[in-house]
Amino acid sequence: MLLVSACSSIGSGNKPRTPDNLCSIFSQFPNWQISANAAQKKWHIDQAINMAFIHHESGFKATARPPRKKLLGIFPGRHLSSAYGYPQAINGTWALYQQLTGYSEAQRTNFNDAIDFVGWYNSRSVRLNKIRPSDTYNLYLAYHEGNGGFAKKSYLAKPWLLKVAKNVANQAERYRSQLAFCSPQS
Repeated sequence: MLLVSACSSIGSGNKPRTPDNLCSIFSQFPNWQISANAAQKKWHIDQAINMAFIHHESGFKATARPPRKKLLGIFPGRHLSSAYGYPQAINGTWALYQQLTGYSEAQRTNFNDAIDFVGWYNSRSVRLNKIRPSDTYNLYLAYHEGNGGFAKKSYLAKPWLLKVAKNVANQAERYRSQLAFCSPQS
């Protein structure tokens, strides 16, 4: 994939010590900053937005999964969805990403692949739903509901999701402000 992919999995088993501080995250995981910058340049979506999505979706946990259904109210059953990894991408959308980008070996537990996926998905949302690249709120709604669901405005029946999208947008704005104080990486 990208040159940094071999290095970007370093620390993938660890979560950031201070996930609300982007400078601290990039200091702890310098390769994440390189990957976030690369995704921003490639997909034209601000790295603060992409990082805020991963922060919300998985809390930067590489092997994050949604909760399980309970069988008989006690026993853990199947997961509520196939969402997995840093981006909480579902199987079908991840397979589409692999197919359309040619990154057939990409893994949701690899930060470099995950941040590239988020940038790719947000770029598709811009193109398919005419969302401004800087509109974190609507990009998140499209990410959560899928581009088809966003076009049908399925999010309007989910007041809780509108609050989540606002929180993600606020996190992206905090990250964007913090970036001014981070040491530059190329």
